[in-house]
Amino acid sequence: MTFADLLVMLAYLTALPLLALGLAGRQTSATAYLEGHGDLPWWALCLSLVATETSTLTLISVPGIAYGSGMVFVGLALGYLIGRAIVAWKFLPLYQSGKMLSAYDWLGQRFGASMQRMASSTFLITRLLAEAVRLFAGMLPLAAMLDATHMGLPHAVLLGGIMLVTLFYTLCGGLRAVVWSDSIQFGLYLFGSAACLALLWHAAPAGVLHTLHAAGRFDLFIGHTPPFTSSFTPLAALLGGTVLSVASHGTDQLMVQRVLAARCLRDARLALMGSAVGVGLLFALLSGVGVLLWVHHGGATLHQAGFATPDAVFPAYIAQELPSGLRGLMLAGVLAATMGSLSATLSAMTAATVGDFAAPCAWAARRLGLSGLGFARVITLFWAGALVLCAGMFAQGSQSAVLVGLSIAACGYGPMLASFIAGMAWPGLKARTLAPAFGLSVPLMVLAMMYLHPYGKPLAFVWLIVLGMITLFGLVGLRYVMQKKSHR
Repeated sequence: MTFADLLVMLAYLTALPLLALGLAGRQTSATAYLEGHGDLPWWALCLSLVATETSTLTLISVPGIAYGSGMVFVGLALGYLIGRAIVAWKFLPLYQSGKMLSAYDWLGQRFGASMQRMASSTFLITRLLAEAVRLFAGMLPLAAMLDATHMGLPHAVLLGGIMLVTLFYTLCGGLRAVVWSDSIQFGLYLFGSAACLALLWHAAPAGVLHTLHAAGRFDLFIGHTPPFTSSFTPLAALLGGTVLSVASHGTDQLMVQRVLAARCLRDARLALMGSAVGVGLLFALLSGVGVLLWVHHGGATLHQAGFATPDAVFPAYIAQELPSGLRGLMLAGVLAATMGSLSATLSAMTAATVGDFAAPCAWAARRLGLSGLGFARVITLFWAGALVLCAGMFAQGSQSAVLVGLSIAACGYGPMLASFIAGMAWPGLKARTLAPAFGLSVPLMVLAMMYLHPYGKPLAFVWLIVLGMITLFGLVGLRYVMQKKSHR
């Protein structure tokens, strides 16, 4: 790492919080801290949505997956587009119909406070674990570069440093600072990725497009895999990508918090549909980097090229082959992706805690002698500490980190989405029927993620969501039949 790289990184770490706070303004109440002021432009919310869902896992994992499998993430993005259209048409009117602090307010209105808290608890637990994977993965490229230059630091120090910078602007500026910083950070790592693509294209041999086409690297889907083990077959990408997008952007507080902050339903829809286009373009850009890295390594497999996991491909290129200055910019982009998803997670988890557990939070605030804003900031600090502790327990495995993170989130996505659909489609459904089914289906999905391995491979995360929906619907139907029999 050269002096120019360090200078670029320090300039970024200094300028970002100050710029985000300048755009956000001062927060004087818990409502402003958690919801913004209702005046954020739709395009900023759009960029924030893209930055939140495309974390460091995306930045380092998508090129690695494209190295071995081609442009399959672009195929998955087609399913995302369909899913967001469903959310914009069916779910957003629910959230814009009343004043809500979290996605689970609607479940509370429909089924009562117990169901609301059960759903929120599921979000908090699965998001804590999934974001811990993201945080750990975001630390790895920085750790590798520091080690390569004999400036290695303990992982705990790196984790703490990333968290402290993120906490500074999140605590001071609230949701508005998160949205504006996300927008800036997304622009940074988009520019850095585009620069890497340009360098790889410039160094590629003549006829590279023909080589990639002949090798099937432009294919959007994987055709020959054991059933239910890949998220990139045509059926899994289109159907599963649709279901994933509906679950994440329709029921996950991490994404719903952005559309709740929109000025009106029209702005919320523009932000949501714009994010579908944005994430598709980013997937195409990063997949292009991955297939050109495959050319760069002479068409070698991951093992032949000396990579233990797909996630090692792009960080190795950043650390070893980028010119000075641009390497620092790209590393700043990796940090930007990590901090963007981290700040969004802290804000969303705080809003879910305060909004869905209002009574115990109000009691705790009185006991501590804190205002609503002060207590919300304490909750943010609590979740920050929990994320650092969980991230410190992760070790890099052989599976792509992005797939691990999505699989963890998918354990709650299926039952959660099925609960919303059941509540909208079945007016007579009661909490006494839905709540036990939900409480049982989530741990069943955790067991499925851990032990259901068709053909010796983990169940693909998109099918884990579908299985979760089927499980909840089945349990609801079974309990309904049992209740009918008991009343005879």
